[in-house]
Amino acid sequence: MKILILNGPNLNLLGVREPGIYGSSSFDDYLPKLRKRFPDVEIEYFQSNVEGLMIDKMQEVGFTYDGIVLNAGAYTHTSIALQDCIRSLRCPVIEVHISNVHRREEYRHKSMISCACLGVICGFGLDSYLLAIEELIIIHNS
Repeated sequence: MKILILNGPNLNLLGVREPGIYGSSSFDDYLPKLRKRFPDVEIEYFQSNVEGLMIDKMQEVGFTYDGIVLNAGAYTHTSIALQDCIRSLRCPVIEVHISNVHRREEYRHKSMISCACLGVICGFGLDSYLLAIEELIIIHNS
């Protein structure tokens, strides 16, 4: 089984950026824990601050991988281009957020990509990624 974790803008700053909201661990510190938890799953990780590169990566894997875990960061609230890309893929995409976006600023309450995703997981810190992977495994095995 192959899964892509795709993080969008500013998520390269996890552990540094607003630790009260996003925690004090970097994603590079968390990724080995995910790989250890799911040894039978090939987990690829990609982060970009550039919307077009995120789309290119999803198109590259979206027809051969078993799923994508997507934290689109601020593009969640603005990107029709990401929505269109997700709709075109064969593999399921699960939208994740580290924080509970519904407890934050009003503009974060609207996602432009949720309608194209299989589901949304938010508010469980970095474990939002773990929950998404668990769901993709369930789907893959059913």
